[in-house]
Amino acid sequence: MARLMTTATKTPATLAVAASFLLLAAAAASASSAPFDYAGAFDKCLQFFEAQRSGKLPADRRVHWRGDSALTDGFSQGVDLVGGYYDSGDHVKFGFPMAYAVTMLAWGVLEFEKEMVAANNHQRALDAIRWGTNYFVKAHTEPNVLWVQVGDGDSDHLCWERAEDMSTPRTAFKIDTNHPGSEVAAETAAALAAASKAFRPYDSMYADLLLVHAKQLFTFADTFRGRYDDSLLSAKKFYPSGSGYEDELLWAAAWLHEATGDEKYLQYVSRNAEDFGGIGMSMLEFSWDNKYAGLQVLLSKAVLAHGGGGGEYADTLRQYQAKAEFFLCACLQKNGGHNMKLTPGGLLHVDEWNNMQYVSSASFLLTVYADYLSASRGALRCPDGEVKPGEMVRFARSQADYVLGKNPRGMSYMVGYGSYFPTHVHHRGASIPSVHAMGSVVGCMDGFDRFFNSKGADPNVLQGAVVGGPDANDGFVDDRCNYQQAEPTLAGNAPICGVFARLASEPADASDNNRPVPSYSPPHDSSPSKGSPLEFVHTVSNSWTTNGVEYYRHVVTAKNTCGHPITYLKLHVKGLSGPIYGVSAATAKEKDTYELPAWLTSLAAGEQLTIVYIQGGPAAKFSVVSYKTA
Repeated sequence: MARLMTTATKTPATLAVAASFLLLAAAAASASSAPFDYAGAFDKCLQFFEAQRSGKLPADRRVHWRGDSALTDGFSQGVDLVGGYYDSGDHVKFGFPMAYAVTMLAWGVLEFEKEMVAANNHQRALDAIRWGTNYFVKAHTEPNVLWVQVGDGDSDHLCWERAEDMSTPRTAFKIDTNHPGSEVAAETAAALAAASKAFRPYDSMYADLLLVHAKQLFTFADTFRGRYDDSLLSAKKFYPSGSGYEDELLWAAAWLHEATGDEKYLQYVSRNAEDFGGIGMSMLEFSWDNKYAGLQVLLSKAVLAHGGGGGEYADTLRQYQAKAEFFLCACLQKNGGHNMKLTPGGLLHVDEWNNMQYVSSASFLLTVYADYLSASRGALRCPDGEVKPGEMVRFARSQADYVLGKNPRGMSYMVGYGSYFPTHVHHRGASIPSVHAMGSVVGCMDGFDRFFNSKGADPNVLQGAVVGGPDANDGFVDDRCNYQQAEPTLAGNAPICGVFARLASEPADASDNNRPVPSYSPPHDSSPSKGSPLEFVHTVSNSWTTNGVEYYRHVVTAKNTCGHPITYLKLHVKGLSGPIYGVSAATAKEKDTYELPAWLTSLAAGEQLTIVYIQGGPAAKFSVVSYKTA
């Protein structure tokens, strides 16, 4: 992370506070005025997948701090399961979210192939897909057998070690006719079908191979129906199937139709549309678990491409389209009140745990559907008004821009992008020096003692990793212990790769990226009460509009003017309605009262405390309740 030096601070503790919050202000101001390098973000997004590779790594790899790992996966059970991807910050290979990630990477290639070629990364995107599909082909050892997991989450999480040093059990788990798993079998079929279409123009023999496996896996999933987390209890704790397997069966059939053009798969999604929830489920999320919104968008393409037609299945496909548009209108806040939530900073918010995965997938669907509409010269008709394709892309871009730094904290939630991004990622490999830099083995518990609990920044930058992201109030804690916010995942990264590629091909609207200086100016308060030890200066560093409400990012500097170090301080903040950073809340009984942050023991004479808060409407008023000097 780049350091911002200032002559107004002298002690280490105060320097850390001031530098942190001044950097937030500088980053936010920069993000609000400069266009983003979407092609660079796309490149970094693909680099994350290179960092997550398991197995024997290629000589031309770009992530040089990684080495070969898990070279005997599956051997003890008589099967070769070397390869594939580690799921997130741990070293388990979970087949269900991995297959979803590969499906989304392939969908991105299919929709944005020209854009990826223009960004000079089309081949790397295909390589990322192939790394996953090669593994799925090996894992599908018989028509009705699929190995769906390597490693156990409970034992894996007991250790903090590099993939190259793994000492935890590498038990492999499978599904078969006696232990069905329709979700993971169907999702893997979808991934292979989508990938086969992506590879078709470049490697037809490989595309044929993938299609053979995709068809067999779909038949397996459909014939031997059953929830995979009932058969695989070791996955239930980490990736349970909340939506059941019907959405994956429809999703796989839709992708097989895309890959083959065979109408029997279109007949399947039409015949089972109602019973499987395809035209009955109105969704406010799209994820590794819940495929309905993605399915509905994918099937809408046939309707839009034929001017509202679609042959004998047209009526059913239009019902799928109606559900797709419910989701899209909800994202755009135009769904008659049934909308997805937004943070004050304008980010879609679905869940406190790894919310960025939902932002990533929703942005992808918005971008894809906008292009479908553009090709058919149509528009999205929402309960609260018509939305043109360009508006949909602009909203998707607002989400991508938030990820890259145009947010209240001024932080890029993509590691390695910009100068201010998470440096304490919940990721074993990133947090421990490379095996090439420190050749000695890092033991299971030694990793916790020396690296997990370290306050130092990650020695390896996990380029392109999109972390879980902020909470519902745009708050974020950059700490390895904070796995809900600071851990990246395959499922979170995959959809947004395509979004970045698409945005790289289209110049941003100047009105979006070059906002005028806010006309609203908060007051300049100095010495709010006679004898006050602090002088307060208010400024606005950024503003944005969410749901028709104008929000402001306020920066308040409180300078010690009393001539002595302040060792205790109690502030009253009147009119605060949003989150505040840089001070600690006092006791629950003392409403609207704040103290020096826990990490700051004193504020020396002449030094200043930087406070940031976010809200709409008038600025809050700061006053000193009490203080003590040394």
